[in-house]
Amino acid sequence: MIAQLILSLSILVVLHELGHFIPAKLFKTRVEKFYLFFDPWFSLFKFKKGDTEYGIGWLPLGGYVKISGMVDESMDKEFTNRAPQPWEFRSKKAWQRLIIMIGGVTVNFLLGFFIFGMMLFVYGEEKLPASEMTYGIATTQLAKNAGFKDGDQILSVGGKPYEFFNSAVVSKEIMLDNVRDIRIKRDGQEIDLKISEKAAADITSNQKEAVAMLAPRLPTTVAKVDPESPGGKAGLKENDQIIKINGQDVPYYNNLSEKLLSMPNQVIDLTVLRGSDTVALKGIKLSETGKLGFNPKGPDFYYKLVNKEYSFAEAMPAGVNKGISFLSDQISAFGQMFSGKIKASESLGGFASITKLFPTTWDWEQFWRITGVLSLILGFMNLLPIPALDGGYIMFLLWEVVTGKKVNDKVMEVATTIGMVLLLGLLLYANGLDVFRALK
Repeated sequence: MIAQLILSLSILVVLHELGHFIPAKLFKTRVEKFYLFFDPWFSLFKFKKGDTEYGIGWLPLGGYVKISGMVDESMDKEFTNRAPQPWEFRSKKAWQRLIIMIGGVTVNFLLGFFIFGMMLFVYGEEKLPASEMTYGIATTQLAKNAGFKDGDQILSVGGKPYEFFNSAVVSKEIMLDNVRDIRIKRDGQEIDLKISEKAAADITSNQKEAVAMLAPRLPTTVAKVDPESPGGKAGLKENDQIIKINGQDVPYYNNLSEKLLSMPNQVIDLTVLRGSDTVALKGIKLSETGKLGFNPKGPDFYYKLVNKEYSFAEAMPAGVNKGISFLSDQISAFGQMFSGKIKASESLGGFASITKLFPTTWDWEQFWRITGVLSLILGFMNLLPIPALDGGYIMFLLWEVVTGKKVNDKVMEVATTIGMVLLLGLLLYANGLDVFRALK
């Protein structure tokens, strides 16, 4: 997970900084340093070519290009005591400086769109048709509070046909698009489910749970068993279907998992179907977290999934559309956070949270999918109008382009200092949340 995180961030940082570096060179602006990671006091590796020192720092919190004649996060202000030189950033025309500054986020957005497109081109898009879900949905308590029940089949959301299962789509429509009408089939009857404002508020304020509040309801068929786990030691085998705990029916996996979680360290008996035989597994002592130690088979075992293939010409615009939709959701969520509808403490996370996005084994499909998401998030965050971020510089440069008045270097110094303090505070807060969650 850590290796995947470092590789992903390295790709994103280097390409982001290239977005600044290339236009700076095109406009004959001197770039003093180009670094992956930060290098306070010393660097792990460096060499100089022309006017630029290239290197790798030891502090993996990002990277940077140091451009001559620019107030940046290094807070090097020595150049302000001398007359502007023709190769310095401050000597360039406003539109040139704007292109240099906007280059990084432009690369991040284009990279995110490109990765999304290539994912569709290479892997296609595997979907579970909602019409295939004969067992219906499994629900968390958050979904139950909104009126959903286990076994419901979703037909439409906000009047739009619900063709493919995606829990995140349902929660997104409720949270961000204010959808309150969902048509479902329950016990063979079609009914209209009305989401109350209170339920919608609960979903909005618990967005992490909301994304997965619905799941395909499936019987419990074993895919893989840890031989050293309680289940493995008791003789649980691949393809066994668990149907009872202590003589009580648990027809679906969500019933089983709820039951197990309520029985940590207890001794249980299981009844499983093994082929055409019913087998009793007795005296199984559960773990302290109520785990048996197996992975269940997923929807692809029970249902026929649809894999939509894309040509390159189809994949690229589809990737752009997916990226724009993702960014739109991020902007909406950001607005909800500022309005208090989404809790910052539940939405923010530090490096530990980002690391947990990656799978525990190396998976290139997952790696590129997460890298594409991070690229778009990096571009979006860098566009925020906070001094010390690209968005802060862009804001000042747009002011200059519109008014013809350049912002004073001293004002830039103070603004950048304030921005750095804000960013450091946000960094400490986000990583503090990770520590707090780990200690809970």
